Amino acid sequence: MQIWESITIALRALMSNKLRTGLTMLGIIIGVGAVISLVSIGNGVSADINSRFSDLGTNVLWVSSGLNSGFRGPGSGPPPPPPEEGGPGANQRPALPLTLDDAAAIADPALIANVVDVTVEYRPGVNNVVYQQEELTGRVTGVTAPYLTVRNYSLLYGQFLSEEHVNRRARVAVISEYVAYELFAAYEYPIGLQIRIGGVPFEVIGVLASKGQSGFGESEDKTILIPVTTAQTRLGKSSTSQGSLVVNTIYIQASSAEAMTSISEQLTTLMRARHNLTTPDKLNDFTITNQSELLAFGNTLANTLTAFLGAIAGISLLVGGIGIMNIMLVSVTERTREIGIRKAVGAKQRDIMIQFLIESMVLSLIGGAIGIAIGYGVSFILPLALPNRFSNTVVTLNSVLLATGFSMAIGLFFGVYPATRAAALKPIDALRYE
Repeated sequence: MQIWESITIALRALMSNKLRTGLTMLGIIIGVGAVISLVSIGNGVSADINSRFSDLGTNVLWVSSGLNSGFRGPGSGPPPPPPEEGGPGANQRPALPLTLDDAAAIADPALIANVVDVTVEYRPGVNNVVYQQEELTGRVTGVTAPYLTVRNYSLLYGQFLSEEHVNRRARVAVISEYVAYELFAAYEYPIGLQIRIGGVPFEVIGVLASKGQSGFGESEDKTILIPVTTAQTRLGKSSTSQGSLVVNTIYIQASSAEAMTSISEQLTTLMRARHNLTTPDKLNDFTITNQSELLAFGNTLANTLTAFLGAIAGISLLVGGIGIMNIMLVSVTERTREIGIRKAVGAKQRDIMIQFLIESMVLSLIGGAIGIAIGYGVSFILPLALPNRFSNTVVTLNSVLLATGFSMAIGLFFGVYPATRAAALKPIDALRYE
């Protein structure tokens, strides 16, 4: 009952000067709103990173060609120049490209264990797609049959490329939903229709569901998939290495996340043997990228960004707390006679201290509640108002509890000094105060 009475008195005291109370709470409102909205942006970035990398597939590694190339994403362009003269690997021959035979060796369970499936990508460099009078620039990629499952695509209708299509170099294509919408009329069923890619006719046999951006900022919505052999011999330059068709990237799907490290080690050994890198001084002429490592790196960056944004917003809360302390000190001065009367009728120092602490915390909590509402509103509006900059924001219970707890702590911390000063007043001095 005493606590409830103190809360009632605190509300009455705060309502006696509404403008001052509102201005005092403004710092807390801005601080809490900023914490929730900025942390939601950081959480949104983290969720977006997870979503984009999961679109690459589940438990996926990929191999790309290039001497000492460091990180290179799927479909990367030419590798960087060879090492400088006199440096490690300086006497090494140019990097061997990846081939279909490399992919077949990786898929052999006798050579690498715990591999679920293997697929490849080849970019022929031809991207214009035409149907009658309609034309668009897409992303034409030669692939093999397991590409659908390894890269986590799904079919809307029709069928996907088969091994038979790859073996006979068939002129068939699977297009994305976006490409189908752009090329064909709304009422036109695309399956069985002929499109032209680089002037070569292809029959549409399937349509992929929309997938959005990949983990590397490439749009998956303009995808046109054709058999890798067709891409090489009919659209590309029919490049070969050691008697096998060249590819840009090889994707390997592991049986589990735990097996990815082991597969990466086995893969390094196999590829070095296949590319005749027999001595330790010869650098790898290929790059192996582990999806889980990239995801962990991306999450680390997102968490750092979230912490940084939260720290910036926390400064606003600190400023708001200083404002509360200033106003509470003014309140102590204005209510000195009241404090003296309460002490004269038996109030203890503890009672006076609790009274002013409660007033300070009520200021913080009310300001925090308004700030939560504003922060949630901003987080909701940002993706709608600026979809290109903020594709996603995520308000979590943890961020709300953090902001609420921080505002309570601010009220308690910055209320201690004014409360202590009020409690220390002597009744006689307080009653004589003018």
